Amino acid sequence: MITKQVVNIVVDLLGVDEEQVTPDAMLIEDLNADSLDAVELAMQLEEYFDIKVEDTEIESMKTVIDIVGTIKRYRPDLEV
Repeated sequence: MITKQVVNIVVDLLGVDEEQVTPDAMLIEDLNADSLDAVELAMQLEEYFDIKVEDTEIESMKTVIDIVGTIKRYRPDLEV
């Protein structure tokens, strides 16, 4: 659940193909996200999953699996 929704949000926000959004895909290096994209992504994730992520944690989310792990820490009730 978390992973699929993260993939969908990344695809929509960054305009990349779903096949590019692998667990190890680096947001900046592989998916060409910039700092504005990162802020928008964080806002969308917080809204969708009803969480509030600390700024330091947002900065540490460099891959798709990092994002999934962060969300899982805030929402352990959700399936990965």
